[in-house]
Amino acid sequence: MPLLTRWFIKLSLVYLVAGLLVGLLLAARSVWSMPPAVGALAPVYFHLFMLGWVGQLIFGVVYWMFPKTSKEKPHGSEGLWWATFWLLNVGLLLRIVSEPAQVLGSEPVWGWLLALSALLQWLAGLVFVANTWSRVKER
Repeated sequence: MPLLTRWFIKLSLVYLVAGLLVGLLLAARSVWSMPPAVGALAPVYFHLFMLGWVGQLIFGVVYWMFPKTSKEKPHGSEGLWWATFWLLNVGLLLRIVSEPAQVLGSEPVWGWLLALSALLQWLAGLVFVANTWSRVKER
């Protein structure tokens, strides 16, 4: 299994566990008294699952299993794949921090960081599509 696939898949498993933990905290609010910050984690829960777990898992499997582009560059541009990995993960980590902080606080910096996180994730998606498009073909 290629190195980048292992990174994508292992990180997806970390995000799965983190998402399940956030889900447990959100569910525990109905039983125990929790600080308001726990409620602000609801969007984080969604992003941990969809981009962190599902998205990363899909990206890792696509890198590994999709048809090869050529013998010289079987996965397309290696640099673009690493850019996808870092853009997605930095964007996701920024979102995990900035989204609850923006909901709970009034500092404009949190809104800017949230917008930056969304931009990084969007760029990761664009780079992924650009690098994968030519690998979607008939036999």
